[in-house]
Amino acid sequence: MKDVHGYCDPRFDRVREVFAESLAKGREIGASVAVCYGGERVVDLWGGLADRKRGLAWAEDTVAILFSSTKGLVATCFLMLADRGRLDYDAPVARYWPEFAQNGKERVTVRELLSHRVGLVGLDDAWVFEDLEPAARPALAARLAAATPRWEPGTDQGYHGVTFGLYAAELFLRVAGETLGAFFEREVRAPLGVDAWLGLPEAVEPRVARLYPAGTWDRVSKLGPMLLRRKTAEGKTLRAILKGDSDTVHAFKHPADLGPRTISAFDTRRARALELPWVNAVANARAVATVYGALIGAAPPDLPRLVRPETLAWPMARQSWTERDRVLHKPMGFSVGFVKDEPHLFSPSVEAFGHPGAGGCLGWADPVLGFSMGYVMNRMDPRIRSPRALALARAVRESLGAR
Repeated sequence: MKDVHGYCDPRFDRVREVFAESLAKGREIGASVAVCYGGERVVDLWGGLADRKRGLAWAEDTVAILFSSTKGLVATCFLMLADRGRLDYDAPVARYWPEFAQNGKERVTVRELLSHRVGLVGLDDAWVFEDLEPAARPALAARLAAATPRWEPGTDQGYHGVTFGLYAAELFLRVAGETLGAFFEREVRAPLGVDAWLGLPEAVEPRVARLYPAGTWDRVSKLGPMLLRRKTAEGKTLRAILKGDSDTVHAFKHPADLGPRTISAFDTRRARALELPWVNAVANARAVATVYGALIGAAPPDLPRLVRPETLAWPMARQSWTERDRVLHKPMGFSVGFVKDEPHLFSPSVEAFGHPGAGGCLGWADPVLGFSMGYVMNRMDPRIRSPRALALARAVRESLGAR
């Protein structure tokens, strides 16, 4: 059941080897990986199990939750609005959302908000799953607008792990007059013909892979030593979680019923049906690689380019960078919603952009080397950057002769 299926261009055999080894050694339960390069899908592989209990194989059309890789698809939608002249990244958020202009946020720009520089990492009052239902949107929007930043906007950076999606959803609605999920369906998914959704149609439910949280031994054996090693990002983050008022705690403590300890909640129809633009897009690796490929011109030429080449100047430049993010405690940056990571991780180009997700999911584009990639899996990894995703990304760049 753990055979590798699909296609791999011989130039990228190293990617197949790494993927097959990860499956064979039990690091994966089920997964898919894909790469676009030079106008071709040069890697499109899948294998393992979508559901271990039922013995259901991961198939060509299996999809899974993307977790924070969702944010890259959200950033794509905003980039398309900017490309069409409907959004100005340097305009105050209040131009589109007047109620936002309170409690020190009057001059906050769209670019700062999408680049995690505003200090709105969490809401002070508790909130739950029910607050995310469409009927509760006006009340949630009022709470978001009234929030007070935890630092002076524009002066520092901290990953808005959950609230990025809350603010992005309301801002997009104010600008475009429709939800992110509706726009993504019409302007991205349908034209590209990919299996990716924000707000999953019920008919697709049977194709969704079951999630497998990291086991107790996995967490103890991997995170325990990291907690003791003060210089690791995981160690710094775990120690911040032990402090009740840290930015890390504020970023992830709500909603508790959709937090890191409740991964099983995403195995429900209720969680997948909503539009949660920080966490619940559903796709396979082929779709993710194709979306990023359609941004940078690496996808097959019969597919539309999502934005003009000159618009890529926004995500290619580092709009924000810090040697220690206030929430994730590692060197990283953001550009209008996309992650800008350390060059030794996913690709060596500082112009590269994308978004990793919890457990290991990855969507990435390197416009300098000319490739895009997607990686989607169902076995969660407790580390900030999954070694499985890093190994696949390394195999891609090695296949291109880059280090």
